[in-house]
Amino acid sequence: MPLNPVISKLSGKLVVLASASPRRLEILSNAGLRFEVVPSWFKETLDKSLFKHPCEYAVETAKQKALEVAQRMPFKHLKTPDIVVGADTVVTVDGLILEKPTDKQDAYRMLSRLSGKEHSVFTGVAIVICRDKNSSVTDYKVVDFYEETKVKFAELSEEMLWEYINSGEPMDKAGGYGIQALGGMLVEYVRGDFLNVVGFPLNHFCKQLGSIFNSPPASPAHKIKRDLDEAWTLVNKTTNGDVELLENVKDDSLTSVQEQNVMGLEFAKCNRQDVPHSIISLLDGFKVSKTLFTASKLKVFDVLNTPGGLTLEEVAGQINASLLGTERLLEAAVSLGLLERVRQEEISVYRNTERASRFLVTDSPVSLHGYILHCNDMVWPLFSHLESAVREGTSQHERAFGKKKEDVFQDVYYSKDEVKIRFMDAMHSIARVTGKDLATAFDLSCYKTACDIGGCTGAMAYEFTKAHPESSVTVFDLPQVIEMRRHFQPKENDERVSFVAGDFFKDDLPKADLYILARVLHDWSDEKLHVLLSKLCKMWTPGCGLLVSEILLDEERRRPSRALLQALSMTEGKQRSTAEYSALLDKHGFTLKHVKHTDNLLDAMLFVKEDPNDKRTLLGCSSASIETAELE
Repeated sequence: MPLNPVISKLSGKLVVLASASPRRLEILSNAGLRFEVVPSWFKETLDKSLFKHPCEYAVETAKQKALEVAQRMPFKHLKTPDIVVGADTVVTVDGLILEKPTDKQDAYRMLSRLSGKEHSVFTGVAIVICRDKNSSVTDYKVVDFYEETKVKFAELSEEMLWEYINSGEPMDKAGGYGIQALGGMLVEYVRGDFLNVVGFPLNHFCKQLGSIFNSPPASPAHKIKRDLDEAWTLVNKTTNGDVELLENVKDDSLTSVQEQNVMGLEFAKCNRQDVPHSIISLLDGFKVSKTLFTASKLKVFDVLNTPGGLTLEEVAGQINASLLGTERLLEAAVSLGLLERVRQEEISVYRNTERASRFLVTDSPVSLHGYILHCNDMVWPLFSHLESAVREGTSQHERAFGKKKEDVFQDVYYSKDEVKIRFMDAMHSIARVTGKDLATAFDLSCYKTACDIGGCTGAMAYEFTKAHPESSVTVFDLPQVIEMRRHFQPKENDERVSFVAGDFFKDDLPKADLYILARVLHDWSDEKLHVLLSKLCKMWTPGCGLLVSEILLDEERRRPSRALLQALSMTEGKQRSTAEYSALLDKHGFTLKHVKHTDNLLDAMLFVKEDPNDKRTLLGCSSASIETAELE
């Protein structure tokens, strides 16, 4: 297989396909490539008349699709991909570009044009390589190419045309036909790459990846890779999230379509100035969130957690909603890459994407369902009063819920069992998703006892004992929380995890070798943190460690935006950078030894108290095996 030599080079890299096409997904999956699917939001509205050849249009569209996803993911998905692949397939006949038909009459016009003629199928492919220059700037290198395949149709009778159109197959296919299915009966011959007609030129793609990642230093392909690395930064993400196209491209040796196609670059530059896609995405952000909230609250993803999928009518019946409303909700979820819509015989069915099945179904081991409902019920109302929050610099709990913040905590969060469980489920969701990465961020094997302060349901504690079988963990939290934690216990009892009730601002903390503060420090004022950290100091013995887990801002406080947006809820605490957390803990005698950016929702820091007589405080547990990041 041409891709096999490259697979090892892609190990550990986040490869993203910027397309919802099930055909492209199947082709790349069958080739052994591991990737995520993030459909592009780029509107395919490029003016075809501005391109001299159809291949240029296909390549430019593929490029813009891939770049849109590469630019969006750090803000919307909270992670930066390593490689994004975009593709666009067009059918051309008599100089006319045929894309997907808009209705049956449009499909009839397309297929009538193709009847008895040879036509060309062009697929443009763009490979965007993303590299962080520093904490606030990402470089994008683009390699793009196209593939052409010749296809000859037989003479099609009216009866055959309409029989094929009424099958429904033409409606989501470029040129109005799918060669891999019923449309194959219309074809007399194919000259070139068959998979290119299906939607993706796999052979050419494998060769391009080989040129980029697997070429010897003396080869022409290596020159392309070297030029990409050293001279050819096509697109540079600026710190405000907008896109700037650089104009200092001067290497004429890179202008061929096969090596690095830049045709249409000036048009793309003009297009980005005229259409503020990044701003439009921000404008639509609240709609995206509310779509996810509503689908989760109606348990759409639970309903669709079936192998074969369900029809619109079946989904509407199970969530007790109107057909019109359900259809529009499902279509929106498809556009966001949360659901898939596929044809089975004569009907369309909806089903979860792999990501939805993993993170949005209620009983999934890493489900975010509880946290999503918390955002809908508690965070959304606060942000509806954001203007007042900004003007006053205060939390808007009273406006949102009719009670002051401290009253909300008692009367809303903890007054009824179902509300307690709902809030704890939100915390449980985050802990389950982040727990493993935090427990394995460093070599913590030398710490035999740990105390998870504010550990809620114990989700983090259970992950810790899985990662460190010789250790035990005490979860320390409020009596109300400890009382309700039975609703979240794992099926298999773990005697290494115990629970102690108390208030970490008032009561003595359990003794431990390692203390864990996950999502605690950002919530409280400096005065309250002084109380908590002073209590920790009193419990501290030589060799103890402190594992802190928070969202770490960069040193210029520009990213990640998730932390800065969270701060707008106006809690009494604040978000901090690594250096700021280090300064806070240093006042209480804790020294930062190791930092780990996990690429998950939370990062990790390991603090110790200096003791020259104890190797653990000088080195951590085993510094050679710990992944570290130096403080700037």
